[in-house]
Amino acid sequence: MSEVIRIHSAKASGRIGIVHLGLGAFHRAHQAVYLERYRQLSGDGAWGVSAANLRGGVALVDALREAGHRYHVAEYRDREHLTLREIGAIEETHFTGRDKNAGSDTEGSWGRDREALLVRLTSTDVRLVTLTVTEKGYFLNPATGSLLGEDPMVAADIATPQAPCTAPGILVEALARRRALGLPPFTVLSCDNMPNNGQRTRAAVVQLAKHRDAALADWIARTVAFPCSMVDRIVPAMTEADFARLAELGVDDPNAVVCETFAQWVVEDDFPQGRPDWETVGVEMVDDVAPFETMKLRLLNGSHSLLAYLGAPEGIETVVDAVSRPDLRALLHRYMLEEAAPTLAMPEGTDVAAYAESLLVRFSNDSLKHRLHQIAMDGSQKLPQRWFEGARHCYRLGEAAPCVALGTAAWIRYTAGRDRQGQAYPVDDPLAWRFAELHDWHDGDVPALVAAFLGMDDIVPPALAAAPGFADAVTAAYRTLVDQGLDAALAAMVRA
Repeated sequence: MSEVIRIHSAKASGRIGIVHLGLGAFHRAHQAVYLERYRQLSGDGAWGVSAANLRGGVALVDALREAGHRYHVAEYRDREHLTLREIGAIEETHFTGRDKNAGSDTEGSWGRDREALLVRLTSTDVRLVTLTVTEKGYFLNPATGSLLGEDPMVAADIATPQAPCTAPGILVEALARRRALGLPPFTVLSCDNMPNNGQRTRAAVVQLAKHRDAALADWIARTVAFPCSMVDRIVPAMTEADFARLAELGVDDPNAVVCETFAQWVVEDDFPQGRPDWETVGVEMVDDVAPFETMKLRLLNGSHSLLAYLGAPEGIETVVDAVSRPDLRALLHRYMLEEAAPTLAMPEGTDVAAYAESLLVRFSNDSLKHRLHQIAMDGSQKLPQRWFEGARHCYRLGEAAPCVALGTAAWIRYTAGRDRQGQAYPVDDPLAWRFAELHDWHDGDVPALVAAFLGMDDIVPPALAAAPGFADAVTAAYRTLVDQGLDAALAAMVRA
């Protein structure tokens, strides 16, 4: 390592102004970093963070407590240039998920710190709640946006709203308490990769509140701000090699995260109760996030998904391994510029081609080992906004979407849970059980299998499934992938 810049955290403020739901690596490497930089620059002590893990393990929460809520973020420009930040913006942590050691799903096994979190959410100091709970954490149908009321966790929140399990349930209960106390509502800022994420968060919360109290739902809809945001930073899961590299620099931190140097945060400026002056640390405060959000979802996230589903079953481990192949790099270039870019409506002056080229450079950062299987998680929740809406728009414009057709075929193959060598891997998706059933029912009948997957209208827009030639293109690509492998499928794309 030729250059290491070390930045220590600012003094803790002791004042909690933000509650964050979803204490994962992305929040710790993105929003918390922006808040740390803001606190160091401004000295404003009103925006300390109380963060909660809702579904992950309790170990991270307790480890952060033991470390005094200090941890490190290693930002790699490349293998030789590293900025090592100590972060102290998170000043309190909670665990509200199920204790896996409790051995049951009884009430006693849920929500160790739930009441403490709800008390924090009713503090007059708390003016903002942020979320990174992943797409599935909102419990919305990806295609329609309706609440998944039949989900056991949502059903539990409907039955016992004072003891919520889900993020929407926690927000409803906290807002109900604030309303009863005569306190103004906090602002709710989603930082997850969903189109119109603020509106979707509002929909989840209001729909759930209606099951409890129509007047409460109306109050939330009228008084609570749900601004949209777009977040961008590549944050792979930590590996033993990452921890070893940090140890060589004298950093023994089990809570550390690694990421790229690049970071972007675009936020709709709608904060009735106030907010940090984020502009001072590079946050883009805008009137409309949607164009930036769509560009990032379709170009960056859509490209990541292409690499994941095409590469992982072939034994390609990471993003950098995948983009090192000229044929996969060419596929991404074609997808971004020929299929995704024409579906965008960007503000004047936006250089989409330059953005696409910058993504290929970022994907080539060999200091990050972003595993393709990690990216492939939860495809049923991600692909509607990453691929299918854009592809539907292509067909509406009279154009085909061959890259998305190939990607869809690769996704269907991936959900079978076996690679080209026949080795099994876990399919980490809330609908994995349904995928397994479809593969069992249609084993050997490729057109029927493809039709069954395209027929899942909670994932694939019916207009896309019925678009002339799309099902045939997916079927042909699937056959080539299964019978001849990735090289042949990419060669067929070139010929086309």
